[in-house]
Amino acid sequence: MRTEGTGPEPRPGTEHTNSTGSARRPGPETDREATGRAPDRESGQANGPKVVELSAATTTPWQAGVGVLAPYDFALDRELWRWTPDDVSLHVTRLPYVHVPVTVDQAAALSKGKAVTRAVKALMAPEPLAVGYACASGSFVHGAEGERGLHRTMLAAGAPRAATTSGALIEALKALGTDRIAVVTPYVDSVTDRLLDYLAEHGVGVTSSIGLGLLSHIWKVTYAEVAHAVHEADHPDAQAVYISCTNVLTYDIIAPLERELGKPVIAANQVTMWAVMNAAGRRAVARGQSLIDVAAPSAA
Repeated sequence: MRTEGTGPEPRPGTEHTNSTGSARRPGPETDREATGRAPDRESGQANGPKVVELSAATTTPWQAGVGVLAPYDFALDRELWRWTPDDVSLHVTRLPYVHVPVTVDQAAALSKGKAVTRAVKALMAPEPLAVGYACASGSFVHGAEGERGLHRTMLAAGAPRAATTSGALIEALKALGTDRIAVVTPYVDSVTDRLLDYLAEHGVGVTSSIGLGLLSHIWKVTYAEVAHAVHEADHPDAQAVYISCTNVLTYDIIAPLERELGKPVIAANQVTMWAVMNAAGRRAVARGQSLIDVAAPSAA
């Protein structure tokens, strides 16, 4: 039994009728009334999602490769990427683990020729344009000759071009026209002393130095702690300040510290990436960092 003036509810899939009783079929007009737009002809379905096809002419960007050898406890891969231009990929590998704290013994173990040779050879498959040895203490622990030997070992193992952190430091100081610096390290005194001896071999004077005395977990040192140490170490006679150790975070504080001190502030990861990118025919990426700016085309 039906109530007067009402009709049966429409079944799914049936046509609706208008007030005259004539059938009204779905079409462009009804679709437009319901949705406010015409059917999507590109997809072949009314109001369906558009299908965007990739053009066969789309060009795949070519990625240059740069290899990086890092200590087994290196924790700052992301920081290295921040100095890396978009058309370069980093191929990072670790040197073998040794069960010793951050001491002279650890630095010596990280610079052993056989381990470096194996690590470089492991990086050769993706054909990097250059290889960087990203360890400050491992590249200064045996002095200037030790750093040169490390560089030779990398080339002999197949690296087309090579750079070490401590070798890059000397090149960076030359680029900046600087030969008197203040030094900040996270190391115990015995390791810091090796760095000071290395700098002296290259005729670089050290006005003052501060070591944080850490034996482990260096990557956990905060920006505030590093900035405080830089201000403490700075000296009126220092032409620049160097922050040693590739396990110390520095990217975001270099430019602000330079503005505060009125002089260049350079850091281990920064000089490493600056040098390895130069070796690869690229330019490291950063804003407001004196070392990176000095390599700009306008800086002549």
